[in-house]
Amino acid sequence: MRIGSNPYKDSPLKPLPYNHQVIIPVYIPNFEGFFIESFEILKLSLESLFKTIHSNTFITVVNNGSSDEVRDYLDALYKENKINEVIHTGAIGKINAILKGLVGHNFPLVTISDADVLFLNGWQEATYDVFKAFSKAGVVSPVPVFRKQLEFTHPLHFDYFFSKKLQFSAVKNPEAMTLFAKSIGWPRLDEKWKDVILTVTEQNITAVVGAPHFVATYKRELFESIPNLSSDSFLGNKSEQHFFDKTVLKYNAYRLATYENYAYHMGNTLEEWMQEKLNNLISKNPEINVDSIKKLHKSRLSFILKSLLFKKFISINSIKKAYYRYKGLPKNKKNEF
Repeated sequence: MRIGSNPYKDSPLKPLPYNHQVIIPVYIPNFEGFFIESFEILKLSLESLFKTIHSNTFITVVNNGSSDEVRDYLDALYKENKINEVIHTGAIGKINAILKGLVGHNFPLVTISDADVLFLNGWQEATYDVFKAFSKAGVVSPVPVFRKQLEFTHPLHFDYFFSKKLQFSAVKNPEAMTLFAKSIGWPRLDEKWKDVILTVTEQNITAVVGAPHFVATYKRELFESIPNLSSDSFLGNKSEQHFFDKTVLKYNAYRLATYENYAYHMGNTLEEWMQEKLNNLISKNPEINVDSIKKLHKSRLSFILKSLLFKKFISINSIKKAYYRYKGLPKNKKNEF
């Protein structure tokens, strides 16, 4: 039986005072084997996030079937107002967990991050600088990595094909590049792979062409059509490509990264340098306005088709090599890219 009328029935929702959402899916089912140090890694990641974000940032953590200890830890952070939203689910998979975090919000910028990322001071500001300098930027990562320059980036190559603003440049932070390769278990990283990287420059802001999955900021309009279910694979299989890479092509948008390194991928093993980096962070959380970052608009089909044809053209091995030389790649590097 209902008596009376709900006083909030027709009340309009008040807008939340946030302009940037960070979504972190977490899956730590136990503390054995692969996951033996993952809980400590998660703690480092979240503490680095708390220290480096501005006060208009909304944090969503999606617990994707983790252990009770992890669940209790996240609930405690929520009660302490360090996390704005905690979503507990069963083990539904990474992509589905991310989609749960997206639904119900409409913040202009969304960062999707793995639970093993160590954020550094200035990562948001540097990301915003890239978005402001490149109005067609759809995705910006605070971590430049090697050999991403042709992954879903053909709209940018089409636009800058003849421009001197697009060229190979010296890597800004080779040490960070080495740590990234180590974090993904890629010991074959050679010195010659980390001394040059493809960059593009506008308005005195230099960005790296291409972006990794493990941490990146997206313009919200890329997710305007959110499906109910994305994948039956626990880690998403190729769903990340479908939702987080290929989506930018509908807008003929760019995938970029900051030129300097503003975050680290830690992997699943604790190392001394991680705590040192965390200890050196400075807590500074002023408000930042993002209104000057332009929204994306879906591109006309003709432009999308042109860039797709260009992708096939630039993928021809002989043309790719000539193009790289034209953009300043040293001759002794041609086989590595």
